[in-house]
Amino acid sequence: QVQLVESGGGSVQAGGSLRLSCAASGSFFSIDAMGWNRQAPGKQRELVAIITSGGSTNYADSVKGRFTITRDNAKNTVALQMNSLKSEDTGVYYCNADLRTRSGRRPYWGQGTQVTVSS
Repeated sequence: QVQLVESGGGSVQAGGSLRLSCAASGSFFSIDAMGWNRQAPGKQRELVAIITSGGSTNYADSVKGRFTITRDNAKNTVALQMNSLKSEDTGVYYCNADLRTRSGRRPYWGQGTQVTVSS
C-alpha cells in the first residue's frame, strides 16, 4: 500500500540541470531517512545523497557541490537538484525512504527514473 513515485528524469546536455522528486504515499506513520541512489551502465548501484528526518545530509564525493538533496515533510517528498551535470552522472536514479508502518521500520524504493547526460 506504500508507494514512492518519482518524476523529473530525462535527457540533458552536459552542464545542464535536472530536478528529481519523489513522493511517498500510502499507509505509514512517518518517514525517517530519504535518499537517492543511482546505477550507471556497467557499474554497481551507489548512494548519491541521503537526508535524515532532522535535515542532515550526506553526498557521494562525485556529486558534492553539484547536487542538493532536500525534503518537504508536509508533502512527504524528497528532491534532488542536479546541477553541472556530467556524462558520468548518467544512470537510473532510485528514490529510497525508510518508512515506519504498523509492522515497523522498513525501506521502500521507487521504480527508478532514467537520467541521461550527453556530452
